[in-house]
Amino acid sequence: MTTVLHINASGTRTGSISRAATARLLQDLSPTQVITRDLAETPLPQVDETWITTRLIPETDLTAQDQDVLALSDALIAELKQADIVLIGMPIYNFGMPAALKAWIDLITRPKVTFRYTEDGPLGLLTGKKAIVAVASGGVPVGAPLDFATPHLQQVLQFIGIDDIAVHTAKDVIAEAAA
Repeated sequence: MTTVLHINASGTRTGSISRAATARLLQDLSPTQVITRDLAETPLPQVDETWITTRLIPETDLTAQDQDVLALSDALIAELKQADIVLIGMPIYNFGMPAALKAWIDLITRPKVTFRYTEDGPLGLLTGKKAIVAVASGGVPVGAPLDFATPHLQQVLQFIGIDDIAVHTAKDVIAEAAA
């Protein structure tokens, strides 16, 4: 039984290369359950001062209002915890990831929830998961010095404990499917 968290970060809903690539990869995975998080369909808020300070309050001290502040973050983390595989379609916009994907990252990267600090440095708490990333770029080759998106996403995933990361060029995924 495999659960996939399928995240689409492209703001383009029609004709998106990253969406087409993740759809193909999802078909190849043939999971038993899919959790879909479309960041264009349901935009996420940017973190603000209230959220930033509330996330540091010990769980036992959270008020009902604090819990409301963290509710969306908790829901996103629950999706992530439920998944065996995280499938992310990520276009590169202006050398980086879309703001929508950065908002998701900010909301799921929480101390004592998805990572913790130890004497040896940070320790990711979401181990045993795999991430598959389909990167679409019209001008900056994936992995090129100006591709700031791919290494950033890989770093964040590793930070929260997801070390098994496969990165695919979206155009290659689509070309292989057509062959």
